[in-house]
Amino acid sequence: MLLDCLPWLQVDQFAVTQPQQLLDLLQFPFMQRAIAGGILMGVLGGLLGCFVTLRQLSFFSHAVGHAALVGVALGVLLQLNPTWMLLPFTLLFGLAVLYLIDQTDLWSDNILSIVLSGALAIGVILTSFIQGYRGNLMGVLFGDILAINRTDLLLTLLLLIVSAVFLLSTLRQQILLTLNQAVAQVQGIPVQLHRYLFVVLLSLAVAVSIKAIGILLVNAFLVIPASTAKLLSQRFTRFLLLSVAIGALSSILGMLVSGALNFASGPSIVLVQFVLFLLVLSLTKLKALPT
Repeated sequence: MLLDCLPWLQVDQFAVTQPQQLLDLLQFPFMQRAIAGGILMGVLGGLLGCFVTLRQLSFFSHAVGHAALVGVALGVLLQLNPTWMLLPFTLLFGLAVLYLIDQTDLWSDNILSIVLSGALAIGVILTSFIQGYRGNLMGVLFGDILAINRTDLLLTLLLLIVSAVFLLSTLRQQILLTLNQAVAQVQGIPVQLHRYLFVVLLSLAVAVSIKAIGILLVNAFLVIPASTAKLLSQRFTRFLLLSVAIGALSSILGMLVSGALNFASGPSIVLVQFVLFLLVLSLTKLKALPT
């Protein structure tokens, strides 16, 4: 929580709610990194989330995020930075799940449920071997956007650039793949290659966001902004821009809520996303009512 890091900010005096105190808070490097990281992750989540929601991959990203507990536990046990364990683990896990889906006749949600349950079981067992202080583990489980460093920012920015270049340069193919994979294959688009490349980007996006948002809430960054944007537009380009904008805006508002009310940063951002979704949903329902 923000106020736990700054002893001069007292909750009972509501000091941080004063505009000047909020401005003072923004002078701290950790707060600047947190806001920059939140915006980058919001934009990244909004960009990838458009394709995640339309391709019905929400459960896939949810499974990858929760299965990351294994990578976190391994990192703590091996006394390595959990972030560097999360990156290869989530990548390999995402590719392995997609391969299993392609190689079996079972429904994809069945495969995801099976591997998610197995990975969670392994992760819980591994955590039982962790002795002493478990702060690193708890921080990754529940997220701490104030703890992100320059390396985390650079990784997120690099992944955002790569994702934007890949998806926007092949936007026509991506849209066709989203609408009808059979037609895309007939037109010569390498469907499998695009599917696996997207899973790589999605898995890495989950990995770089876990430190800030936590395993339990990371999927919200991919699903809620895109779902909110979908309610506002049926045109793909506008849908994409709105999703990115909502992801970035909700991150900024969430950080302000966290600072003003001394709430945890990750849940504050997700709460703002949820409230925005409910507001947009309510407005669209009201407009649909007969006059």
